[in-house]
Amino acid sequence: MNVLVLGAGQLARMMALASKPLNVNVRAYDVGSRTVVDPLNLAQSYGDLAEGIAFADAITAEFEHIAHDVLAQCEASGKLHPSSQAIKTGGDRRLEKGVLEQCGVANAQHKIITTEQDFADAISELGLPLILKSALAGYDGKGQWRIKDASQAADIWKDIEAFFAGANEPAAQAVVAEQMVPFDREVSLVGARDAKGNTQVYPLVENHHTDGVLTVTVALAQNEALTAQAKAMFDKVADALNYVGVLAIEFFQVGEQLLVNEIAPRVHNSGHWTQQGADTCQFENHIRATTGMPLGSGELVRPTAMINILGEDEVPSEVLSVPSVHLHWYGKGKRAGRKMGHINLSADTNKALVERLYQVAQLLPSAAFEDIQQYAAELAKKY
Repeated sequence: MNVLVLGAGQLARMMALASKPLNVNVRAYDVGSRTVVDPLNLAQSYGDLAEGIAFADAITAEFEHIAHDVLAQCEASGKLHPSSQAIKTGGDRRLEKGVLEQCGVANAQHKIITTEQDFADAISELGLPLILKSALAGYDGKGQWRIKDASQAADIWKDIEAFFAGANEPAAQAVVAEQMVPFDREVSLVGARDAKGNTQVYPLVENHHTDGVLTVTVALAQNEALTAQAKAMFDKVADALNYVGVLAIEFFQVGEQLLVNEIAPRVHNSGHWTQQGADTCQFENHIRATTGMPLGSGELVRPTAMINILGEDEVPSEVLSVPSVHLHWYGKGKRAGRKMGHINLSADTNKALVERLYQVAQLLPSAAFEDIQQYAAELAKKY
């Protein structure tokens, strides 16, 4: 069985590693060079997209922002999972909001902005404060603005106008204005759906962000009612998209209610913990779903946390002296803010995991991981 992944980054790499025991061969289409490569050895080339499509029994994607002509060529082969429309939905917040409204899934009140009048109407109709997100190409905190006071409006609109003028996406750019949600915490649910509509979901996890970028995910034994609520929303969205593969949904938790923040039609950073903490990791389940194999269980095997390594190409080797700690490097060149790898750590109980997270955080250099140390200390107080 052969799989072509659109995109040749760390997610394609981890899919390839998870595929080896299944006797599935994975190649990746590098959207920059427009060549097919080995995701575990990027210097190894296998030709162009047409040759990659011919090689593949199934085609999937590791990210949303893929040229529409590439998606169309892959979809025409009948091998693309999830569909091009599902992938485009994850890359365009207008389409995303449309799917959420179609499904009747709770999310923040919002308005689409393409003109200065739309901007003024959003402020008037939704009230302040607002968060404004680019419809296309925004990720990891980029392409976003916050307006808390009407006095900021003129300057922010000038910035958005300049953003529109510099846009080079295939579709017209826009901004989605959302009411700022006073949430208790950010959580996410990762799940898999096969072509027959069967699903397997992983536990609801808590996410911690630093400057808009995910830095820690914690998978603990959670409130079952809240997880059931998240799964019901996952099923509605996955069914509406006729989805095949792994899908992630990020939520704001407000009391006992969940509001969808974003959907991601792919394996997801907040699911990396599944490599050590779940019965079947998200990468294997994505390959299973897209190649027609039965899905594996998403059951939590043991409480597990993930720490993102951002902009650092090494961490103290002492972290490996902590029991049940695993390092996952992506083989990238060092660059400030870049996702270079992650650390997974596990324990037998929630309390033990939180203590171990704090222990590992203390071993990491404070200059690069100070916020994680603070988060671990606060989490420890709850257990």
